[in-house]
Amino acid sequence: MRTTFTFHTAGQLLFGRSAVRQLPEQLERLKVARLLLVTDKHLEQAGILATVREPLLAAGIAVETFDGGEPEPSLDLVDAVLEQARRFRPDGVLGLGGGSNMDLAKITAAVITHSGHVRDYLGEDKIPGPVMPLICVPTTSGTGSEVSAASVLTDKAAGVKVGILSNYLRPRLALVDPELTLTCPRKVTADSGIDALTHAIEAFTAVDNAAFPLPEGERSTYQGRHPFGDMLAEKAITLCGKHLVRACDAPDDYEAREGMALAAVLGGMAFSNVGVAIVHALEYPLGAVLHCSHGAGNGLLLPYVMRFNMPPRKREFARIAELLGANIAGLDETAAAEAAITEVERLRTAVGIPHRLREIGAKPEQLAGFAEKAFAIKRVIRVNPRVPTLEDFRAILEAAY
Repeated sequence: MRTTFTFHTAGQLLFGRSAVRQLPEQLERLKVARLLLVTDKHLEQAGILATVREPLLAAGIAVETFDGGEPEPSLDLVDAVLEQARRFRPDGVLGLGGGSNMDLAKITAAVITHSGHVRDYLGEDKIPGPVMPLICVPTTSGTGSEVSAASVLTDKAAGVKVGILSNYLRPRLALVDPELTLTCPRKVTADSGIDALTHAIEAFTAVDNAAFPLPEGERSTYQGRHPFGDMLAEKAITLCGKHLVRACDAPDDYEAREGMALAAVLGGMAFSNVGVAIVHALEYPLGAVLHCSHGAGNGLLLPYVMRFNMPPRKREFARIAELLGANIAGLDETAAAEAAITEVERLRTAVGIPHRLREIGAKPEQLAGFAEKAFAIKRVIRVNPRVPTLEDFRAILEAAY
């Protein structure tokens, strides 16, 4: 039985309005003179790339830009980044954008530092040591990749998302400037925001740390539910309930954008220590095949998984209902727990997350295959508070269909 826990996050968090202006001095502190900047063409078109890059060039930092980032990046795309990185020979890597760009930057820093191929590092704790200075600057509010230990990629050949988990992947600097999210499109705001909520709920309702079923001799960045995770997850849930709909409906509402940026950071700190559970296990195969965004897939599945997990977590669900603004006074424990699912469904509807797998292109004959691939992802399944069977996975997907 595990009775201790640890806590890891980014080496430094710099959060706040116009924080990006401090990036040149932060890179100087990290002794980065040659920076590989990993981003995508959408951010170049939106002017965000110039906002970040031009002050760096003015400060005398050599910047090489990879702008081929894409949603749900593949292992093949990593090879393309690495080819450019090896030519440029950076002494630091910066991921600018959503979780996909940050995940690309993370694995790039790891492979450039330690050599080899991306496949050498798939799974848990395969990175042998610290990586070169890694900086993450999010332009969406949801993934928490700026503080997490994970890089999630798509194995197209296998039709599934794969994870690389190591505390060495946590950025040296997480620079979170909510102003960079003001131009984030509504759909991306909704998808990333419901992702932040999913992270916080999965962390808050995870298996207890003392009962975390980690096999003897195996190591994991995840360790089950503990007090630090609870503290962070509760605040993240509250912020999502207060700010997610506002950020979607009024994109220039800075207070809402700041609230969601903080929710993403806190949720990232929580889940990247506690763990994510079977919402993520189920989303990985269907997201890889159906090409929905990770956040939309998580948000779609979340209420169905919550209903499966409710029996051992009624008290925690009741607390989630309160944090999301529900009045549970006078309700018994079961009704109060049900209110949490109702609140999540309300948020999901308000921001336009699909309700059914058929809405994102799933076919009935695909469900069994999705369930089987998800059931093989033991590193997240063991975080779940209720032990699922393969038949449970099929039933959840059928209910969501």
